Amino acid sequence: MTLVLYSTAFLLDLILGDPHHWPHPIRWIGNSISWVQQKIRAVCHSEPALYIGGAVLWVVIVGTTWLITWVVISCLSSINIWLGRLVELWLAYTILAGRCLSDAAMDVYRALDSGSLENSRRQLSYIVGRDTSQLNETQITRGVVETVAENTVDGVIAPLFYLFLGGVPLAMAYKAINTLDSMVGYKNEKYKAIGCVSARIDDLANLIPARISWLLLTMAAWCLKLDARQAFKIGWRDRYQHKSPNCGWPEATVAGALGVCLGGPNSYFGELVEKPWIGDPLREMNQQDIKLTIRLMFIASAIALILFSIVYWIFH
Repeated sequence: MTLVLYSTAFLLDLILGDPHHWPHPIRWIGNSISWVQQKIRAVCHSEPALYIGGAVLWVVIVGTTWLITWVVISCLSSINIWLGRLVELWLAYTILAGRCLSDAAMDVYRALDSGSLENSRRQLSYIVGRDTSQLNETQITRGVVETVAENTVDGVIAPLFYLFLGGVPLAMAYKAINTLDSMVGYKNEKYKAIGCVSARIDDLANLIPARISWLLLTMAAWCLKLDARQAFKIGWRDRYQHKSPNCGWPEATVAGALGVCLGGPNSYFGELVEKPWIGDPLREMNQQDIKLTIRLMFIASAIALILFSIVYWIFH
């Protein structure tokens, strides 16, 4: 039943995505983070205190998320097993973000295809943290490819990994960890203290899924008749050419599969950040690489679902 439930959740994400008018637990988690962070900042005024406050923030958000999820599923299942399963299915579906990521990337693709550089920059700004106001078409395309590659891990592969490892409560706790990192896990003056714990634990949470993504994306490249050998090679060679200990794995693998360069210098919050290049420039990047990267993400995610299901079935 569990395998059917998680597979159905995966298909629902592919079909429905994330309609903005539907209720979504991740938005509730985000609102909770904002509220708790304000309370902590109100009482923690020094930098050492904010480091401690950041640890409290993490424990409160992640612990509460896991507990509420477990209690809701357990209580509803005790009333009616099918009601519990239905809620579990809905929660599992909301944890996955493949279709949402694909839709956001295709918004940029369509803007590029229409020839509107200004609209392309605006659409890209919704999904990246860098300054997009001066980017050209190649840089915009690179930004989309990097975002899809990186978020293949925390948007699909890692949630699936934690779903099969510890059920919906653990997967929802992972999403809380991921949301904390995206909201407070920055190294700038405002967040470096209160977001330190969130950023470090997010790195730990993605450690295994990111390395699995290297193999999954290589297999996906083979399925698409892209350069799987180069994907495997560059994925390993350039895996640490990124400030994150995890993001380099999927980005380097995708760069190898496509035969392009990712990374390089970018502007963040008005400051130019020098980043190393990832991959070999075997050809010029073009907007079709956005579609190819989306296909890599979906196929790698489907392979992950199959492999995790097999392992789960063996051990259960």
